[in-house]
Parts: sequence; C-alpha cells; structure tokens
Amino acid sequence: MPKPTYVANDTPVPEMTLTRLFFEAVDKYGDKTAFEELTSETELTGIGYDEAHRIVKGVAASLAQLGVERGDRAAILSENCSRWALVDYGCLCAGVIDVPIYTTLTAPQVAYVLEDSGAKLVFASTREQMEKAREAAATCPQEILIVVFDMIADLPSGVMSWASFLAAGADSADARSDDDFRAAALEAELHDVATVLYTSGTTGDPKGVMLTHKNVASNVLATLMVLKVSDADNTISFLPLSHILQRMGDYLFFRSGCRLAYARSMETLVHDMGVVRPTIVVSVPRIYEKIYNGVMGARGVKKKLIDWAAGVADRAFELSLAGEKPSGLLALQYGLADKLVFAKVKNAVGGRLASFVSGGGPLAPVLNRFFNSIGMPIFEGYGLTETSPVTNLNSFEASRIGTVGKTVPATEVKIAGDGEIFVRGPQVMKGYFGKPDATNEVLDADGWFATGDIGELDSEGFLKITDRKKDIIVTAGGKNVAPQPIENLLKTNRFVEQVVMIGDRRRYCCLLVVPAFAPLELWASENGVSWSDRSELVASAAVLRHMESEVFGMLTDLAPYEKPKKIALLEEELSIENGFLTPTLKVKRRVVQERLDALIDGLYSEEAADATAY
Repeated sequence: MPKPTYVANDTPVPEMTLTRLFFEAVDKYGDKTAFEELTSETELTGIGYDEAHRIVKGVAASLAQLGVERGDRAAILSENCSRWALVDYGCLCAGVIDVPIYTTLTAPQVAYVLEDSGAKLVFASTREQMEKAREAAATCPQEILIVVFDMIADLPSGVMSWASFLAAGADSADARSDDDFRAAALEAELHDVATVLYTSGTTGDPKGVMLTHKNVASNVLATLMVLKVSDADNTISFLPLSHILQRMGDYLFFRSGCRLAYARSMETLVHDMGVVRPTIVVSVPRIYEKIYNGVMGARGVKKKLIDWAAGVADRAFELSLAGEKPSGLLALQYGLADKLVFAKVKNAVGGRLASFVSGGGPLAPVLNRFFNSIGMPIFEGYGLTETSPVTNLNSFEASRIGTVGKTVPATEVKIAGDGEIFVRGPQVMKGYFGKPDATNEVLDADGWFATGDIGELDSEGFLKITDRKKDIIVTAGGKNVAPQPIENLLKTNRFVEQVVMIGDRRRYCCLLVVPAFAPLELWASENGVSWSDRSELVASAAVLRHMESEVFGMLTDLAPYEKPKKIALLEEELSIENGFLTPTLKVKRRVVQERLDALIDGLYSEEAADATAY
C-alpha cells in the first residue's frame, strides 16, 4: 500500500490577536504569578499578571511618548528575562512591530538587522549588549535610541536607562484609563504584522520573517489543543526568545496561567531547573543529548547499574507501547531501577517534570525512547520560523517515537514528488520583510509553504522528517545520503559529543567528530595513552583507532554508499561562541566546510585514493 502524501487536521481554531490573548490571560489570572526571576542561586522573585499589565501599559505609553508609533519597529537585544516579555507585550499593545535579535550576533550582524528592519529603538540587556547596539546603530542611516535594562552609571549619549524609559511615559500612562488602553491595544487586526524575526541563518544573509497576530495566536491555541497545559504547571524559559519556538511557547504558557521562570544562562540551566522545579519544559535535541550522555557516560560498577536499569526500563516501555503495564518481577525491577537511577535523573531537573517538548531539529529515536522509558516523556514536534512554528506535535493521546507527530488543528501537510514537505494553515507567515521575490520562492498563491525539509507520512498521519533538503549529501557517484539520522545515531555513543557528516560531491562520506572527552580521557589512561592536552589526545593513533571502532561499529546496517570511510577528531566543541552553531544549537554546515577545509581535504587525500568511490 503506498504511503499517503497528504493529511489535514480540520479542527477549527478560534481567530484571535496576541493582544486579546494577553488581556484574556490578565483577566483570568489576575494576582497569580506570571513571571519569575532567579535573584540568587536559590531564590525566586515573581511578577503577577496584574503587575505585568501595569508595566506593559507603561511600556506602550513610553514608546508613544518617544515617537515610536504604530507600525514602527523596535528591536530587542537581550537574553531571556521578564523585561523581554514585558517589552514584547508593550510593543504588541502599542502596535509597534518588535524585532528580536540574538545576543550572540556580532555588531555588524546586529547592524544588518537594525538597518534592514528600519528599527527606531533598541532594548539592550547589559552593558555588553548596549555597547554592541551603539556600535551597530552608528553605522545605520536612521537615528536609533537605545534603552538598557541593567542599571549602569554614566550612560553615554543616546542611551536611556530602563527607569528613565518608563518615566518618560508615566504621566501619560497614569492619565489613561485601563479601558482606554485596552480598547486601543485591541485595535490590532488579525493580519497586522506582530513581529519580524530574522532567521539565524545556517547559510546566507538572514531574512526577516513577518509573523502576524493571527499567525502566532492561532498557533498558541492550536498547540494548546494538543499539549495540555494549565495554571497548575510551571516552566523554565531558556531557549533564545529571538527564536519563535520559545517565544510561542512562552505566549502559550502565559495564556494558560503556567508560571514562567527564566534561567540565568545555559551554563546554569540544570541548577536553575533544580530550583524552579518545572512540570513542563520546551527544549532542543542538544540539551537531551547532553543529559543522556551524562547519564550513560558512567564507568565501572555505576555503568553496569545504569545499563541494567536502562534495559529494565526499555522492557517496561515496550509493554506500554502494547497498552500493558509491567507486573511481577519486571515491576519490582523497575521500581528498584527508578529508586537507584531514574529518580536521580529526575531530581536533577527538579523532580516534578511531567513532559518535555522537543523542537528545532531532529531528535534521535533512541534518546526519545530512553527518556520515555524512565518516566520523562518527550513530545517531539516540527515547524519552522515561517510557520510560527508548530505544524506537527506528538502528545499523550497520540505519540510515535521517530516521528514529529500528527498535524495540529487547522493545518495541512503534503509531500511533494521529491519528498519535500509543504504546509498550509493560519500559522504560515505573511512573507519575508522587504523581500517579495524570496517570499514567492517558498510561498505559492494557494498558501502552500515549501519547508525545505524532506519527509514522509505514515498510514496514520504521523510525519517523519528524513533530512533538510539542502543538507542532503550527493556523492560524486550520484548517491543521496541523509546525514542527520546517521549523526543522531552516533551522538548516542558515550565517546561522541558532536558529529558532522561530510561528503557532498566527494567520492565517499567522512565524519568530523568531537569526542566526549571525559570518557575518552579515562579510556586513554586505562589503555596506556599519554597526552598533555586535548590536541595531543585527538592526534593519538591509538585514540583514532578506538574512535573508529566505536563509530563504525554503530553503522554496520548502512548501505555501502552511506558508510563513512574516515573520521577526523576535533579538539574543540562546536559552539555558538566559536561560530559553528546557530543560537538554536544547529550546526552551520557551510561554516564547518569553509573553516575546516584543510582538515576535510586531508580526509580525501591521495592516501585515501584506494577507497571505493560512490
């Protein structure tokens, strides 16, 4: 029976603006806590819905007082925090289009976004971001005011403190009734642009994605029909709010009365989760990979215990897939495994987590199965910035590991002849800011958006992502290789931290591997390998042979043309800071190819010429 190529979820979704979503939440939850900040390593301070309403009203008044009017653009250059959200809602209520900017971008990259969007004001979080904004603004043709969140003495010209910004509109806000403020904010129309998000860009210059009130609000409501969240829940926000995944998620949590705390940083995330004790968390695969590798990287007796516990959990999970529960000896073993192993993993992230939501990239099925089996279910979803973002999502009611779930309400998905996924629904963007030709390349007259991803639908309508269309490797022999499933499999090896597959237009495929250095260093010590630093470690012939054995041993089931022939070990982790990852932790493959070209060329040198070409 042929696989389906079209599926639709015809469940209607109410039409709503983001401003109406804001006021409905304020009316419903009043003095309940909306946002929380970690003021120390152990203490949280909160802002209620009513207080958020008061500050948002003040933000809108100050924007107007400073000449930032409906339809103008204001940028936000800040890490996640409550002021980010309050400014965002203030802009929405004022009809100002906000333009989030990743804090990891350089001054020239920030300048590109400011000039392309025509921003009149920038909210910056810290002195570092303030200075970056000043440097960027100095190169732009328009005049740009900067408002800084942190308290900084002796502010330079053209920069206003957060307190001064709010003071600018205080009299106007006090004189205006709440009813009048609400009425003006609710003048926003469904198809008004709410925000312009510049894609982090694994290739080329970023494009500004125009998302309307209807795009994002419909996605909040559609996702809530699949993902059950209530005012009994709480969460922690740590993915960049410059990316639509966390941004839409935070709107969803605010709308649901779910208490929302902000992590201090990615480095403090696990500790902060232990303090916040969230019940639901939105994340990306890289975080799950780190947790999994941390658990499975144990050695000795501890490793044997973890392997036994994981085996017990997997057998119990297999029963759950058939609608059964473990009993007898297996039930006793699972209880013991939970007490000795799984409880420690759960307690590390607060001990109350009911579910993870995963997006932003493909999640290795083995990781998903592991977390589900130990009682920390991950619901993988799919979408893009251009789709606000969710088009598909697994849930408690309908979940299939290895897929990104069924379509959310009011959404259609079709698979083209070449396997590309097309999406249509109320969440599909209005277009790219100032780029009608680029818009027409991906969005047709009938509203179908070309995602650039390759996938397939199963008989029950679950969508499986095969790879990114532009990432598909075409070997010199014309064979197509999808790198992401292979990379995801290898990331589950305890000696592998990161891996990138290469081979486009080459005779065969190879791998660039960042080892998991803690277990590798232990292995080296136990096997008589001496080294003084990591560069010597990865240069060791014995280490390379060991890594080849680990890596190639996992790929025996691949077709001959898919199997990589050589690997190279990297001494430095690919990161946002060194430019190899996007702010959403995706590998910039073009940057890898350009900056590691000499290393890559060495994998295809004459010494490897006897390898079979594909």
